[in-house]
Amino acid sequence: MQIVLARIDDRLIHGQVATGWAKVTGCERIIICDDEIAADSVRSTLIKQAAPPGIRGSVVDIDKAIRAYNNPIYENTKCLLLFSNPLNVLRLVEGGVDIKTVNIGGMSFKEGKKQITSAVSVNEQDIASFQSLHQKGVELEIRKISSDKKVLLMDILKYPLTANIK
Repeated sequence: MQIVLARIDDRLIHGQVATGWAKVTGCERIIICDDEIAADSVRSTLIKQAAPPGIRGSVVDIDKAIRAYNNPIYENTKCLLLFSNPLNVLRLVEGGVDIKTVNIGGMSFKEGKKQITSAVSVNEQDIASFQSLHQKGVELEIRKISSDKKVLLMDILKYPLTANIK
């Protein structure tokens, strides 16, 4: 599997992904990697239908994503991996998936999260997952659309955020 983009965006497949990132990356398949969504057949079906024409959409749990990555059938398939949170990315990396860069597009604000950019809000678990990914050498960059200037997430997380997160 050729990972052309690994992106965290809790909106999953939407306009920016379907029209922007899919075109820029030249992906053949968009794979949502998430245990919870994979277990919800209605949500999974709706998400797969949102894939742009000519691009196959899949929703798989983390273990299946790892198996697919290692399956020779997909060796030459250009895939855009979508995640709803950084913990799922970390689980894939810890499972042996070679992800060098993660694009963070959107993590919505909810109770218990701290907004760190206009599009990204994090909690303690998110920060811990990002720190683990960073320690494993994964670049973490924030860009909503491909033409945005790359902002390194770890530069933002240098400041003490956890004191403000409940």
